[in-house]
Amino acid sequence: MASLTKSNLPRFTADIFQNEYLAEGAREVNAIVTVTATGGGTTGGRPLGLGADAGPGAGQQPAVVIMVDCSGSMDYPPTKMRNARDATAVAIDSIRDGAAFAVVAGTHEAREVYPGAGELAVASPSTREAAKQSLRKLTAGGGTAIGTWLALADTLFLSRADIAIRQGILLTDGRNEHEKPEDLQRTLERVSGHFTADCRGVGTDWEVAELRRIASAMLGTADIVAEPSGLAEDFRSMMTTAMGKQVADVALRVWTPANAAVKFVKQVAPDLEDLTERRSEAGPRAGDYPTGSWGDESRDYHVCVEVPAASVGNEMLAARISLVLPQADGSTEVLAQGLVKAVWTDDLASSTRISPQVAHYTGQAELANAIQEGLEARRAGDLDTATAKLGAAVRLAHESGNEGTFKLLQGVVEVQDVKQGTVRIRQNVTEADSMTLETRSTKTVRVAPKK
Repeated sequence: MASLTKSNLPRFTADIFQNEYLAEGAREVNAIVTVTATGGGTTGGRPLGLGADAGPGAGQQPAVVIMVDCSGSMDYPPTKMRNARDATAVAIDSIRDGAAFAVVAGTHEAREVYPGAGELAVASPSTREAAKQSLRKLTAGGGTAIGTWLALADTLFLSRADIAIRQGILLTDGRNEHEKPEDLQRTLERVSGHFTADCRGVGTDWEVAELRRIASAMLGTADIVAEPSGLAEDFRSMMTTAMGKQVADVALRVWTPANAAVKFVKQVAPDLEDLTERRSEAGPRAGDYPTGSWGDESRDYHVCVEVPAASVGNEMLAARISLVLPQADGSTEVLAQGLVKAVWTDDLASSTRISPQVAHYTGQAELANAIQEGLEARRAGDLDTATAKLGAAVRLAHESGNEGTFKLLQGVVEVQDVKQGTVRIRQNVTEADSMTLETRSTKTVRVAPKK
């Protein structure tokens, strides 16, 4: 492992966890890569993610666009729209001086609420106050076409090409009914990579899979706020996180030797996200997988590589994994690096041992699948399958120490034997409990430290 430190960059490290020993003829190598960023500067110096040519201090502050659903359903009950305005005001108060921001009202079309004229405002006491006064313009009426909201946010971000850290906050309370799915998909493909977006569904009339698809495309998070009264604290938390971002456009670069190939790359903590199809070629036998913006945080990635079969005694470098940052001149800066190895052995104990980290996150992926399949079966009226799948989820959540998911499961099933995964589907499960479990099924826990 190696790391590279700059005064205005977080210090990135990449730690590799794997069992490098394979049985004779085995070809699959699995590794967990723990990437940690700490101690980055947030003022002065070179802009993060833009390269040295952008000028001193440019791009250090983030840009944020808040997209608020103002469709007609936001007026039922009226407290929903009122809470959305209050939450947006809280988010505006959390924007630090110098950051760029805007507020967009979203219906079947997108409309700038503040500052207007296709620009971003620069946060200061006066602009924050003006923005909060403009929230009176957030009134309910019309349909829902989320693609138009994202397109307007993209236009606003592009008005400040000097800013690299771009964060969207998107709130909706319903399904994307006034836009064709293919139109939304085209918009997602066009704006993906331009900014990240955290998405929130308020109430229970929106679709989990749809919001998760949007958040996934935008390298953001999706979550539920079942009660509108919870919006303010959630918006405050999202804005605080956005203000803590220090570097944008970091990529996980995976190089493999001749005759080896990447099978998949997945983020496995703090959320599950498959990055495999988002690879962009980065030179001979190397590909980049986007990770978005970083503050002081740590994430885990599962990398699986297929290597040529070999006989006992052979060893090879299966992959070289780097964290890279693009520069204005087209080059990349290596922030951290780690190596994945393969050693063939006839020692059965060595070759059959599974890395605890790999085993843990494989289990977390199985847990998420079991929850989603169980809830889908329950909706379809197949209670036998639902009971089996959700019972397996209870067992996996217990074994892995995922207490948050275990608690959510208890809102949907009665647990009779936690170790065996024996459960009974609850009667009269609220839609909020079911949607919360589904939405948060992809949230994982880290490997528990050894005592």
